[in-house]
Amino acid sequence: MSKGPSGPRTVQVFVDYPEVKGKAPVVLMIHEIFGLTDWAREMADELAAEGYIVVEPDLLSGMGPNGGGSSSFADQDATVKAVSMLDPAQVTADLNAAADYGKKLPAASGKLAVAGFCWGGGKSFLFATERPDLSGAFVFYGPPPPDAALASIHVPVYGFYAANDARITSTVPATTNAMKAAGKRYEPVVYDGAGHGFMRAGEAPDATPANKKARDDAYARLLQVLGKEK
Repeated sequence: MSKGPSGPRTVQVFVDYPEVKGKAPVVLMIHEIFGLTDWAREMADELAAEGYIVVEPDLLSGMGPNGGGSSSFADQDATVKAVSMLDPAQVTADLNAAADYGKKLPAASGKLAVAGFCWGGGKSFLFATERPDLSGAFVFYGPPPPDAALASIHVPVYGFYAANDARITSTVPATTNAMKAAGKRYEPVVYDGAGHGFMRAGEAPDATPANKKARDDAYARLLQVLGKEK
């Protein structure tokens, strides 16, 4: 149950458990602007297989036709429009509710990280300014929050960016300077030859070599950093 600006609302959450003996860290995963798609669930499946509980809220819960979520929209354009129009305060409330739910799961160790892709990448960076109990934030080709908000960050932020994605990647130098000025830890990596959305594009049958390599390298980096925080 999320307590958003318009009052309490029910948020559907996709939860993926690892097959492990002990308690596991939780990763709050934030979907792309395309909503909670099969690809978004597949990413959760992959990460769960590595030993993490993945909690992935459908931020369009109740916002679709007949009160449905992401899967209820007629097409991708309609889904993108709906995500674009979400109230930022509602998104934050939904993410907090999902994070709280994940941390309280009996199988959870108490560790919480956030990872997001595209639109969700920007939201993962923003969530780091609003959630002090995170162990880390993983920003996949998403825009940064306003400089004034960076002082509220208390966790490392790891960025994953495409060289051929000027709209997003052009923000990295200024964000690097702003994070340094704020005394915050920010570690961006730019993947040569890759385009926006390389985590999805890099696993497609017709993936370019650069997108495939970026996808593989970025995923390996994600696992490496998460592993240090277990």
